[in-house]
Amino acid sequence: MSRRQYGFLVGFLIVWLWLSAGFFAAVAAVVAGLIGYGVGCVLEGDVDLRDLIDRFSASRR
Repeated sequence: MSRRQYGFLVGFLIVWLWLSAGFFAAVAAVVAGLIGYGVGCVLEGDVDLRDLIDRFSASRR
């Protein structure tokens, strides 16, 4: 299991156990899982944070 998959699973389970009912719980679990997946991407080095910061910051040139 990769870090991405593990991050998704942990985020999903935390929210599922915390809310444990209804449609919004399922949506929140998926969002938390995607956040965990993103953290896994960053930890594996697949995301260049400097590039993202440059894209979303105002240009000062």
